[in-house]
Amino acid sequence: MGKGGGCVPSKKKHPAAVATTAGNRQIPAPIDGNKSPVASSSSEPIPTSQNDAVTDPTPTRKLKVYIVFYSMYGHVEGLAKRMKKGVDAVDGIEGILYRVPETLSPEVLDHMKAPPKDDSIPEIPAAEELSGADGFLFGFPTRYGCMAAQMKAFFDSTGQLWKEQTLAGKPAGFFVSTGTQGGGQETTAWSAITQLAHHGMLFVPVGYTFGAGMFKMDTIRGGSPYGAGVFAGDGTREASDTELALAEHQGKYMAAVVKRLAQP
Repeated sequence: MGKGGGCVPSKKKHPAAVATTAGNRQIPAPIDGNKSPVASSSSEPIPTSQNDAVTDPTPTRKLKVYIVFYSMYGHVEGLAKRMKKGVDAVDGIEGILYRVPETLSPEVLDHMKAPPKDDSIPEIPAAEELSGADGFLFGFPTRYGCMAAQMKAFFDSTGQLWKEQTLAGKPAGFFVSTGTQGGGQETTAWSAITQLAHHGMLFVPVGYTFGAGMFKMDTIRGGSPYGAGVFAGDGTREASDTELALAEHQGKYMAAVVKRLAQP
C-alpha cells in the first residue's frame, strides 16, 4: 500500500482497548491491571495492609468498681477494705472506697460508743458521683432485717440519677453486718434489691462461687449467697478469716463480672 493508505497502524500508537458489552451498556476494558474498570460510588477508603494496621492511640481506661458503705462499729468497713483488695487483684479493674454521710450527731455516736471514722476513706461527695462507676458493691449493717437508715438516706438522694436512668444496666452487689445469726444476713441484702430494681441495675449475688468456704460449719461465719457478711455481736466481735476471705472473693467476682460486661 502507498503512503497514507492507513492500512498499517503506526507503531507509535497504542491499540485501542477492547470493549465488552453487558446488556446495552459498554464497559471499557481495564487499561491498568491495578485499577477497576468501574469506579466505586462509595467514598469509603479501600482497606490496605497499611491502614488496617492503624490502631487507636487512646489508652484503655481502668474500669471502676465503687465500694460504697456505711459502718458504725467498723465491721462493714473491714469487709469493704478486703473487697477492694479482691477488686484490685483483677487486671484492668480498680476498686474505690467511699463511705456515705453519717446522719447521727456526734453526741449520739459518742453515747453509742461508736469509734471514729477512718479519715483515709473519703465520704462520697454526692449521689451523682455514682455515674462514674462501672459497677458497685454496697455495704451496710442491718436494722431490723433491712439496711441502716444512713444507707437508705443515701439511696433516697439518687432521685436525679433515677430520673435520667444513669445507673440502668450497671451491676451491683451487697455485703452486710448483723448482730446475731438470725439478724438478717440474707433478708438485709434481699430487701435492698428493691433499690437496684427501680434504677434498672443488675443484681449480682455471689452465689456459691466461694466453693467449700460456703459450706463450712466448724466456725461461726457470716455471709450468704446474696453477699459477704459478718457477725458483729455486741460490737466487739472481729470478722473471722473466713468472713474476710469471702469478702475478698466477692470483690474478685464482681470485678470479673464488670470486666466481662464491658467487653464489646
